[in-house]
Amino acid sequence: MKLSRLLEIDFTLLLSVTLLSVFGVLFIYSSGLTSTGMLVSNEYIKQIIWLVSGLVVCVLLALVDYRRLYDLSGYLYIGVLLLLLYTRFFGRLVNGAKSWIGIGGFGIQPSEFAKIITLLFLARYLDTSKKSYAPATRFFVSALIVLLPMGLILIQPDLGTSLVFIPIFLAMSFIAGAPVRYLAFIAILIGLGGFLTVLPLWQQHILHGSFAMLRVIADSRTIIVLSLAFFAIAGLGLFGYTRYGKRYFYWITYVSVLFALALIFSFVGRSVLKEYQIMRLIVFLDPNVDPRGSGWNIIQSITAIGSGGAWGKGYLQGTQSHYRFLPQQSTDFIFSIFSEEWGFLGGMLVFSLYALIALRLIRSIKTTSDPFGAYICSGMVAIIVFHFLINVGMTMGVMPITGIPLLFMSYGGSSLLAAMVGIGICISVYMRRFEH
Repeated sequence: MKLSRLLEIDFTLLLSVTLLSVFGVLFIYSSGLTSTGMLVSNEYIKQIIWLVSGLVVCVLLALVDYRRLYDLSGYLYIGVLLLLLYTRFFGRLVNGAKSWIGIGGFGIQPSEFAKIITLLFLARYLDTSKKSYAPATRFFVSALIVLLPMGLILIQPDLGTSLVFIPIFLAMSFIAGAPVRYLAFIAILIGLGGFLTVLPLWQQHILHGSFAMLRVIADSRTIIVLSLAFFAIAGLGLFGYTRYGKRYFYWITYVSVLFALALIFSFVGRSVLKEYQIMRLIVFLDPNVDPRGSGWNIIQSITAIGSGGAWGKGYLQGTQSHYRFLPQQSTDFIFSIFSEEWGFLGGMLVFSLYALIALRLIRSIKTTSDPFGAYICSGMVAIIVFHFLINVGMTMGVMPITGIPLLFMSYGGSSLLAAMVGIGICISVYMRRFEH
C-alpha cells in the first residue's frame, strides 16, 4: 500500500458516491421529523457513522491491490455461503425474514456482502475458465455460482435481495463473452415466467372474472401436460439437430425448452410466493385494489413525488413524510422524500450522479488490461444500476415493491458498507488499469 497513490484515485467516482451518501444523511434526518418539527429518530446519526466508516474502508481498499483478492475469493465465497446458511436458521426475524445476525443492538445483513463476494468469486472463475471450458459449460457453472447464494437468500425469504444476483450474472457473463442467445434465454425466461405468474393473479384480483385461457395457465395439471409436450417437442428438435444439423431444429429446441421452463417457473412462483408478496404484485398492477392496505405505500409515494413539482417544497418542508404518510420512508422510499422536497430538478441531480457512477465504472471496464478487474467492475455496475432502477421505479409506481434499497441514500449500514467495499475495489481496478 503506497499513500503516494492517493492522487491516482478516481475522484469523480468517489465524489459522486459521497454526494449521494450525504444526500442520504440529509433526507434520513428529514424522515425523522414530524409535522410539529419534533425529531423522533436518530437514524441519521448512525448513517453518518456508517458513511464515515464506509469512506475510510473504500479509500483503504482502493490503495490495496485488488488482485490480492483473486486467491482469497474462493475462501470468502465458501465463508459467506456458510454465513447465509447460519442466518437462515439462527438469524433475527426482521420484517418477516431471517436476514440479520448480530449481538445486542449491533447487527449486519450478510446478504448485502454476499453480492460483493459472489461477484469476486465469479470474476475469478470467468478469468480462469476462459480458455479451458466450452461456452455452455462455463455459462452453466457461472449460473451455479450465482444460484447458490441466491437460493439461500431466497429461503430467508428475501426476494428483493435475491433478485440482484440475476443482473450480476448477466452483466458479468456478457463481458466474459457468453453467447447472446444464452443471455437472451435467461432474460426471456425470467420475463415470460414472471408474466405467466402474474396473469392468473390479475384475473382473480383485478378483473374479478374468469377467462378460459387464464384458467388453463393457472391449472397445475394443464401446466404439467403443456410442459411435457414442450419438452417432447424439444427432444424431437434436438434429435433433428444432431441428425441433420439444420439450424431451425436448434431453434425449435430453444423455444420449446423456454416455454416449458417458463410454465414451470410460473407454477413454482405462485406456489412459493407469500401472501404479502402476491399483494405487492397485484398493487403494482393496480394500487387502488387495496388503497388503504398494500397499495397505500405506492399511492403515497406517487403523491409525494408529484407534489414536489419542478422545484420541490424545500428542505424539511415535505408533508407526506412529516405527517408519517410514508411507511419505511428512510429506507425503501427515501427517493420519495427527496423528490417532494427538492422536486424534479433534485431528482434529475440524483439521476445524473448515478449515471456518472455507471459511466465511470464502464470506463474502467474498457480501459483495464486485466479481465478479472473488468469482470468485477461489470458486476458492480449491474448492482448499482439494478438497485437504482428498481427502487426509483418502485417509488414512481412503475416497478413492484421488492424491498430493494437505493444504494448510498437509503438508511442501512450493511447496504452502505457493502456498496462502499465494492466501489473501493473498483477504484483499485481503475488505479491499476494499465498493470497486468
